[in-house]
Amino acid sequence: MDAAKAGSRQIAEITSKTPEGVTSVEPTEDGWLVEVEMLEDGRIPSASDILASYEIELDLDGSLVAYRRTQRYSRGRGKEVS
Repeated sequence: MDAAKAGSRQIAEITSKTPEGVTSVEPTEDGWLVEVEMLEDGRIPSASDILASYEIELDLDGSLVAYRRTQRYSRGRGKEVS
């Protein structure tokens, strides 16, 4: 089971948004925690696109357990580092 692909595919189906990429994958006791960057609002020029990070919880079989949007930001500004 590819957790990155499963998380990206499932969040795209739920949100009807375009995945830009998987930014992290980590195992948990019950499955996987996947973070996916999504295109929320495409704009012209693309440097002003609105992106968002989603955290997706998958069980051991790759089925969706939960998801949430953790950040929203413009492409030109980039993601804030904590």
